[in-house]
Amino acid sequence: MMKPKLWGWVLGMSLGSFGIMNPSIALPPPEETPEEMLRTKIILEARSPIDGKPLTPAEYAQLQADLANSPYPPELNPDVQQFIFLLQIRQMLRILTPF
Repeated sequence: MMKPKLWGWVLGMSLGSFGIMNPSIALPPPEETPEEMLRTKIILEARSPIDGKPLTPAEYAQLQADLANSPYPPELNPDVQQFIFLLQIRQMLRILTPF
Protein backbone atom coordinates (compact mmCIF):
# COMPACT_ATOMS: atom_id res chain seq x y z
CA MET A 1 0.00 0.00 0.00
CA MET A 2 1.32 3.47 -0.90
CA LYS A 3 1.76 6.22 1.69
CA PRO A 4 -0.60 9.28 1.51
CA LYS A 5 2.21 11.66 0.53
CA LEU A 6 3.25 9.35 -2.27
CA TRP A 7 -0.33 9.19 -3.55
CA GLY A 8 -0.45 12.97 -3.82
CA TRP A 9 2.81 13.00 -5.74
CA VAL A 10 1.67 10.26 -8.12
CA LEU A 11 -1.68 11.99 -8.68
CA GLY A 12 0.02 15.34 -9.33
CA MET A 13 2.47 13.84 -11.79
CA SER A 14 -0.24 11.97 -13.66
CA LEU A 15 -2.53 15.02 -13.90
CA GLY A 16 0.40 17.17 -15.01
CA SER A 17 1.47 14.70 -17.67
CA PHE A 18 -2.05 14.56 -19.12
CA GLY A 19 -2.23 18.34 -19.35
CA ILE A 20 -5.05 18.67 -16.84
CA MET A 21 -2.99 20.88 -14.56
CA ASN A 22 -1.99 24.06 -16.39
CA PRO A 23 1.18 25.65 -14.92
CA SER A 24 0.44 29.00 -16.60
CA ILE A 25 -2.47 29.54 -14.20
CA ALA A 26 0.05 30.69 -11.59
CA LEU A 27 1.22 33.57 -13.78
CA PRO A 28 -0.32 37.04 -13.33
CA PRO A 29 -2.63 38.31 -16.06
CA PRO A 30 -0.82 40.07 -18.94
CA GLU A 31 -2.63 43.38 -18.36
CA GLU A 32 -1.27 43.65 -14.79
CA THR A 33 1.65 46.07 -14.34
CA PRO A 34 4.81 44.26 -13.16
CA GLU A 35 6.09 45.10 -9.68
CA GLU A 36 9.45 46.19 -11.08
CA MET A 37 7.71 48.91 -13.09
CA LEU A 38 5.68 50.04 -10.08
CA ARG A 39 8.82 50.40 -7.94
CA THR A 40 10.41 52.78 -10.46
CA LYS A 41 7.25 54.87 -10.92
CA ILE A 42 7.56 58.45 -9.66
CA ILE A 43 4.72 59.30 -7.31
CA LEU A 44 3.52 62.84 -7.94
CA GLU A 45 0.70 62.94 -5.42
CA ALA A 46 1.64 62.90 -1.74
CA ARG A 47 -0.14 63.10 1.57
CA SER A 48 1.03 64.74 4.75
CA PRO A 49 2.18 62.20 7.37
CA ILE A 50 0.84 64.55 10.05
CA ASP A 51 -2.78 65.11 9.03
CA GLY A 52 -3.22 63.24 5.72
CA LYS A 53 -3.93 66.30 3.57
CA PRO A 54 -2.86 66.18 -0.09
CA LEU A 55 0.43 67.98 -0.82
CA THR A 56 2.36 68.95 -3.92
CA PRO A 57 5.80 67.35 -4.34
CA ALA A 58 7.50 70.62 -3.30
CA GLU A 59 5.37 70.93 -0.16
CA TYR A 60 6.01 67.29 0.70
CA ALA A 61 9.79 67.70 0.30
CA GLN A 62 9.69 70.82 2.47
CA LEU A 63 7.68 69.02 5.16
CA GLN A 64 10.09 66.07 5.14
CA ALA A 65 13.05 68.45 5.52
CA ASP A 66 11.33 70.29 8.37
CA LEU A 67 10.57 67.03 10.17
CA ALA A 68 14.15 65.80 9.71
CA ASN A 69 15.61 69.04 11.10
CA SER A 70 13.30 69.22 14.13
CA PRO A 71 15.33 69.35 17.39
CA TYR A 72 12.54 67.61 19.30
CA PRO A 73 11.33 64.08 18.64
CA PRO A 74 7.62 63.67 17.99
CA GLU A 75 5.68 63.19 21.21
CA LEU A 76 3.34 60.27 21.79
CA ASN A 77 0.11 60.21 23.68
CA PRO A 78 0.86 59.27 27.35
CA ASP A 79 -1.52 56.32 27.08
CA VAL A 80 0.42 54.99 24.09
CA GLN A 81 3.73 55.49 25.93
CA GLN A 82 2.42 53.54 28.92
CA PHE A 83 1.14 50.75 26.65
CA ILE A 84 4.56 50.45 24.95
CA PHE A 85 6.24 50.37 28.35
CA LEU A 86 3.93 47.56 29.51
CA LEU A 87 4.61 45.60 26.31
CA GLN A 88 8.36 45.92 26.92
CA ILE A 89 7.94 44.64 30.50
CA ARG A 90 5.83 41.76 29.20
CA GLN A 91 8.52 40.86 26.67
CA MET A 92 11.20 40.92 29.39
CA LEU A 93 9.09 38.68 31.65
CA ARG A 94 8.59 36.19 28.82
CA ILE A 95 12.37 35.93 28.45
CA LEU A 96 12.93 35.49 32.19
CA THR A 97 10.05 33.05 32.79
CA PRO A 98 9.86 30.33 30.11
CA PHE A 99 6.41 29.04 31.13
